[in-house]
Amino acid sequence: MADQPVGQILDALGVTLDLDEGDMPVDAHAIMKIVKADGTVSLVKAVSESLDWITTLGMLTAALEIENGGYVDSRNDD
Repeated sequence: MADQPVGQILDALGVTLDLDEGDMPVDAHAIMKIVKADGTVSLVKAVSESLDWITTLGMLTAALEIENGGYVDSRNDD
């Protein structure tokens, strides 16, 4: 399988981000569920060129916290 840019794939899947004006994305880690031609399902991942393994692990850990409801943004906590 050849490497493919994921921008158009993410667009086609309707992936969006909630960014404020002036926010500057600097790294990305994408995880996608793939259904192969034979019907099997797998996961694939892609990262931006500058993303090192420590930051990748940190992003995954933070994403799990957010998904599991354990993250609280103290700036917005009243």
